Amino acid sequence: MSQIPHQGISGLYAITPDENDTAELLRKVRLVLLGGARVVQYRNKTADVALRLKQAEALRELTREFAVPLILNDDAALAQQVYADGVHLGGADGSVAAARAVLGSGKLIGVSCYNRLALAHEAVRQGAGYVAFGSFFSSAVKPDAVVATPDLLRQARRELAVPLVAIGGITVQNGAQLLEAGADALAVISAVFAAPDVEGAAREFSNLFK
Repeated sequence: MSQIPHQGISGLYAITPDENDTAELLRKVRLVLLGGARVVQYRNKTADVALRLKQAEALRELTREFAVPLILNDDAALAQQVYADGVHLGGADGSVAAARAVLGSGKLIGVSCYNRLALAHEAVRQGAGYVAFGSFFSSAVKPDAVVATPDLLRQARRELAVPLVAIGGITVQNGAQLLEAGADALAVISAVFAAPDVEGAAREFSNLFK
């Protein structure tokens, strides 16, 4: 089954909220895609195994309709099962090599590197296709997250050749400074999915990249 091209991760990187109503999840993700999201990461920390499979399969079809890559949070086996385009690994989610063994050579592996440039260098050495830094601003999703700075992005941009994703409390108002510092993509949950106008919020983010 063909994969969506994923080289050069950039633009609005939409991460799904914990939403156990699959129809509502798909409605909101469709709006985000209509608003110009360039990557979707499926993340649901409250769903059971059966629901995660159902939602991931449904999102696979929806993202394929828009020719946008689907990344799964933490779960390489599920990513392989639903023909997702890749997996995103946090600090406790195992190695790039282990995920690569499950996914094969053609899939994308992203790694959360928090505020640690050395971690990013190691992830790239192991074969990560992109790295994520954050939290840049206070986040309702992860209120106790470590803090990263725009200077970290500037240094990472000088030293790393892979796409850089910024995450953590990002809004349309504060996102531009992260792009100027070297971020290729802005990872967002609440600022789009919790917005009164989901599609409009996504479009505002997408316009930052023009």
